[in-house]
Amino acid sequence: MTLDNIDLAILRILQKDALAKLKDISAAVNLSVSPTHDRIKRLEQEGFIQAYVTLMDRKKINLGLVVLCQVTLDKQTRNNFSEFEQIILQYPEVISCSLVSGNFDYFLKLVTKDVETYNKFYQEKLAVLPMVAHINSLFVMDEIKTTTELPL
Repeated sequence: MTLDNIDLAILRILQKDALAKLKDISAAVNLSVSPTHDRIKRLEQEGFIQAYVTLMDRKKINLGLVVLCQVTLDKQTRNNFSEFEQIILQYPEVISCSLVSGNFDYFLKLVTKDVETYNKFYQEKLAVLPMVAHINSLFVMDEIKTTTELPL
């Protein structure tokens, strides 16, 4: 499926406000409500829209620490990659995990209450994984830009 300018406009609106009213979206893209609704449903069915989520202020829910972890596996085998990924998927503290090229294998982003909470996660969950050889933890001092909006 190819996206036209109307589809892109709809996606831009929904990225900014997933609760935007259908009538407001249709007015913004100069379509009536029914074809706008059909386009949104098609974008959902085709997987362009994967989910509608709520963004929260992590500090207000007592998750004040952000940690970036560079993780190196002891052996770069298919089994180690697969096992590590399946385990990481179970940890709610990990909000992002990427397999990367370079001097380490995985780049993780975690949120925790504080340094003590992260230390417990580090010692009891991450460092004990048998395939993990090295972990480099970077404590975020300030987040300059954090967004979920893609540049359409």
